[in-house]
Parts: sequence; C-alpha cells; structure tokens
Amino acid sequence: MQKEVIQRLQRIDHLIRIKGTGSPAQLAKRVGISERSIYGYLNLMKDLGAPIRFCHYRESYYYDEEGGLIISFFPKEERAAGANWQSNFSGAA
Repeated sequence: MQKEVIQRLQRIDHLIRIKGTGSPAQLAKRVGISERSIYGYLNLMKDLGAPIRFCHYRESYYYDEEGGLIISFFPKEERAAGANWQSNFSGAA
C-alpha cells in the first residue's frame, strides 16, 4: 500500500471515531479525494471488519461499537513480550 492510502485510512478512521465526518461529500472534501473514492475506502474498511454506520440525524459516519483501525508493524520481540498484543487491534481508539 502506498503511504497516502494509509494516511487516508487513518484520517477517515479518526473522523469516524469523533463522529465528525459529515456527509459523504463533506468527508471527501475533508480527506481531499472524490466522493466515489470515499465509498471505496469505506467499503475497504468494512471488508476489514469495521462496523461503519451512517447517522442521518447527525449526518456523520460512526462505528457501531467502540474501536478503531490500527495499521502498524509489530516486531517479533514486541509481540512476544506480551500475550495480549492482538488485543491492541480490537479495542484501540
């Protein structure tokens, strides 16, 4: 993946977690991509297991459960140091 793709995923994730995405058009403008691309990113995030929903009242995307996307590399030593390294993926925000 290119660095820009990861940065966009992280930006979209942050805006979803704070419920500050706005409409799809507003989110696209905030991220600096087309509205069509936003749908592609949202679908990718959903394919990765993100429970993304849209609130018509607040006009914002949100996660249906607390959590967030983590895109990181964990060295073997760091993973071995704690048996709960995988839990970082489930509840991080």
